Amino acid sequence: MTRRFLFLLGSSREEGNSELLARRAAEQLPAEAERRWISLAEHPLPDFRDLRHDSDHVRPTDGTVGLLLDATLAATDVVIVSPLYWYSVSASTKRYLDHWSGWLRTPGVDFKAVMAGRTLWGVTALAHEEPEVADPLVGTLHHSAAYLGMRFGGVLLGNGSKPGDVLADAQALARAKTFFAQEPPLARFPYEDAA
Repeated sequence: MTRRFLFLLGSSREEGNSELLARRAAEQLPAEAERRWISLAEHPLPDFRDLRHDSDHVRPTDGTVGLLLDATLAATDVVIVSPLYWYSVSASTKRYLDHWSGWLRTPGVDFKAVMAGRTLWGVTALAHEEPEVADPLVGTLHHSAAYLGMRFGGVLLGNGSKPGDVLADAQALARAKTFFAQEPPLARFPYEDAA
């Protein structure tokens, strides 16, 4: 089966450090792996409105919501490329993940069943030297994958603040060479491992 990678760029900066690191990792993918890059800044989603208790959902077929839903459903691997903003994902990335709640209730989509078994990855750049400050971002992605029964490939972390800084992070560039080569495990909530 051909793998189809969807790279969702969540930075407000074009060619930011997170994107540069993600592109380095994507260069290592097999030639037959499909790659699609979508900038959430160029395709902004509307604010998510939670209508689950007071409205019927209709499948979006056009506009940004339709584009991102179709691209997500078509992907075998979803890669969230977001800088670390206030210790989590960017606002545009969070808005995208919020829309997953609506897609779970969209008739004819069966979003949870379709996403089960697929893989969620993350790539982020942070200005801190200590990687632990990215734990909330990692937790957001990991738990989102666990809820949908997805695999979680982890988060490729790089250090950088000014544009291009991450290209000087030799450890991150080395990790990028093998990041997508791993076989990611099924994501599980921490309480499931304790049971």
